[in-house]
Amino acid sequence: MVAVDGTSDSGADGTRGSVPEPESDKDHKSGDPGNPGESDNHDSPSSRLLALFEQHRLTPTQRRIAHCLVRHAGEAPYLSSVEVAQLAGVSQPSVTRFAVALGFDGYPSLRARLRTLGLPVRTETEAEVHRNEYVGAVHAEIANLTRLAEQLADPGPVTRAAALLADSRPLIVLGLRTGMAPARGFGYFAAKVLPDVRVLDEGGSLLADRLDQARSAGATGVLCFALPRYPRELTDALRTAKDMGLRIVTIADGPFAPAAALSDAVLVAGVSGQLVFDSCGAPMLLGQVLLQAMCDITPGRAQARLEEFDRQAADRNLFES
Repeated sequence: MVAVDGTSDSGADGTRGSVPEPESDKDHKSGDPGNPGESDNHDSPSSRLLALFEQHRLTPTQRRIAHCLVRHAGEAPYLSSVEVAQLAGVSQPSVTRFAVALGFDGYPSLRARLRTLGLPVRTETEAEVHRNEYVGAVHAEIANLTRLAEQLADPGPVTRAAALLADSRPLIVLGLRTGMAPARGFGYFAAKVLPDVRVLDEGGSLLADRLDQARSAGATGVLCFALPRYPRELTDALRTAKDMGLRIVTIADGPFAPAAALSDAVLVAGVSGQLVFDSCGAPMLLGQVLLQAMCDITPGRAQARLEEFDRQAADRNLFES
């Protein structure tokens, strides 16, 4: 199995820890957007809470609770679990599960930890809180892209992965739930340079049928986008594909994602979890890099299909001038 690493540790249960950001990113993370070199807001209440939460993979509901605490950072150490639940619009048991997800015995232990942070008592403005969250999310994505650029300094793994897929006719592109968007995006562009691309982005009992139909039509390869939270039926589909003798290339957020054990090649691009839902910019970009590598294997064929598409687009007046 070919693997490109450089992101966070991932476990087979779908959890992972975030990779610590470079010191330069941390220094600038909470700075004034108008003066990114400044870090005067780095010690704000919301910044301290973000630093506590960002090292854990949380569900969307748990992230909602985290964001609620960030927005009420000055009073967070003194709120009861019931009050937090009311502010976040969730159930009280959800607050307890949130605390456990952070590694505490329960919410009282989390609140005790918050009181040791020495949170400043000043009240932040809404703009300051949002700046911390939004700017932090952008810096996390920049860090993922920086790590991806460092990995691609050695193009060998991507080139070898492209060779596994380039001759598959049709080419199967598999992505369920979170992986649906990057799979569709890859499929849209791949269809411009490959004669038959089949995007499988819906689970259910028909998924195995569609894999078998593609294999019967001549498919030899599957490109899979496996991103957290990892759907169980995605792993089942890859197991079916492997039993069919299909070669599997997976783009995942870590080398130990459940899909990795079933893949012939794994290409890694991190996702960032600072917002309610993951940001998957790096995996989508890695998909485009892989498609470029596939085109480079047969540049004449890819160019001919692009020129044919441009001719048809002009004849059909598809695009505005």
